[in-house]
Amino acid sequence: MKFAKGFTLIELMVGIAVMGIMLTVAIPSFSEWVVKMRVDNEISSMHRLILTARNSAVNSGLPVIVCPLSGKDCTDTWSNQVSAFIDANDNDQYDVATDTIIRVKDAVNTGDNLEYPNDSLIYRPTGRAGNTGTFVYCPKGHTDKNRSITTSTFGRAYTSSDTDGDGKDEKRDGSEPSC
Repeated sequence: MKFAKGFTLIELMVGIAVMGIMLTVAIPSFSEWVVKMRVDNEISSMHRLILTARNSAVNSGLPVIVCPLSGKDCTDTWSNQVSAFIDANDNDQYDVATDTIIRVKDAVNTGDNLEYPNDSLIYRPTGRAGNTGTFVYCPKGHTDKNRSITTSTFGRAYTSSDTDGDGKDEKRDGSEPSC
């Protein structure tokens, strides 16, 4: 007598039920992971922009400004596109005729927030920075995943990290980043 190969209806239903349970457990963890990756990517992108600006100021011997541009003026809407440009005539504005855009960072995801206390970050040819402060990135609905970058007058940029093991990043002063 030949036996048919395959699954019975009961085996199939049990398999689908087990997969459903596994997906129910895995999907919330996956969405948290996606948010964490988005935050890490935004912080890395902003950090690279800052490092590029500092290096360009030192290498070109001219000031470099990092800011969200609206026409030729810097604004304080950091969640929009952020540009780094060589300010050849040192007038703290972007002039198409004389200044060069070095790098542009895309706007953050809708609903997320990127804040900075000033309308620009300025690097001098010595590598020192003016208008220093802390960039804070806050993903919508996930305050436990806020991250930051602190800039110093010496031109260094420091990203936040979880120094106390509570699963939340802390700035250099030990406080948690918040928007």
